[in-house]
Amino acid sequence: EPLQEARRCEPLMETHDEYLDDDGYREAEGAAPLSMDCPDDDAPELIAEHSEGATPLCQLCRKPCHDDAPSAPSDQPATVEPSASSSSDISARRKLQWKFKGLTIWLELEEFDNDLTRAVEDLSCKHSSPFIPKPHTTAIYGMEHLSIDEAKARLARVRDVVGQWPAFEKPTGVTSSIAECGKPGQVCSIAWSELTLSSNEEHEAAMDALHRLFFGEDWVPETRDRPWKPHNSIAYDNPETNTLSLLDTVMYCASSNPTLLGRARRVEAISLWSTVGKMEEWECIDRVRFW
Repeated sequence: EPLQEARRCEPLMETHDEYLDDDGYREAEGAAPLSMDCPDDDAPELIAEHSEGATPLCQLCRKPCHDDAPSAPSDQPATVEPSASSSSDISARRKLQWKFKGLTIWLELEEFDNDLTRAVEDLSCKHSSPFIPKPHTTAIYGMEHLSIDEAKARLARVRDVVGQWPAFEKPTGVTSSIAECGKPGQVCSIAWSELTLSSNEEHEAAMDALHRLFFGEDWVPETRDRPWKPHNSIAYDNPETNTLSLLDTVMYCASSNPTLLGRARRVEAISLWSTVGKMEEWECIDRVRFW
C-alpha cells in the first residue's frame, strides 16, 4: 500500500532563541522572545521553540543508492519502524485530509538514537493523529514542471552542485500552530508541530543553488521567499479535528527527549518525494546521501 511504501522511506510536511540547560530552559543572550501560537484558547502562551557484494539499498526507500554516494557509517542506527502494537492501529488514526501536489525535496537530518523518528511515532500514537512517513525539513515543495525522471536526474547532481548541505544549529524552539493556504509562506491548511530551525548565509546559498538546479539557470533568486524559515515537522493534524498540544509537544521535547532541542544536526540525505494527493499517498522516489 502507498502508506506502507512511504513508511519504508521512513518522515511535508519559524526562529526562537531558546535552549535547554540542566535546569530547564534559558533564553539565549540577546534573543528576542518567541510567542508560540496555540489552537487551544485556554492554553498558556509559551516561549520555546544485503548481501555482501550487492549494491547497498537505501535504508529508507529500499532502492539502490547512487553508485557514487558514500556508504552509511557503520555506527549509523537502523531505521526505527513503529512497534507491532502501534503499527496495528495506524489505520485507525485520523488521516490528513489536505490534498498536496507535485514533487517535493526534503532534507533528512541526522538523528541521535532515532530521536526524530521516535518523536513522529510517539506524538502520532498519543494523539491518534495522522502519521508522517518521515521526519523532514522541506527545501522545495510541489514542483509540477518536471517529470519524475527529470527530477531524479537533477537530484543525482545535487552533491556536485551543492556539496555538503550546511549543518543546522540546535533548534531555536518548538512551534505548534495551524497553517492556512494562501497566507504568506503557507501552502496548505493543516495543523502541525515542529522543531524550529534557523537559517544563515550558507543555508541561503545552498537553497539558491538547489532552486537553480531544479528550476534552471534562468531561475530568478528574488522569486524565493527570504529568509528561508526551515523547520523539522514532527506532527500533523487536520485543523478541524486538531488535538496537538503545544504544552505536550514542549514537554515531550524538553523533558523526555532533550536531544531534540539540545543537539546541532548535520543533513544526512536529500530525498525526492511525490507529494501528490493525501499524505498516505506520498511516495519516496529517490534519495542521495551527503555522508
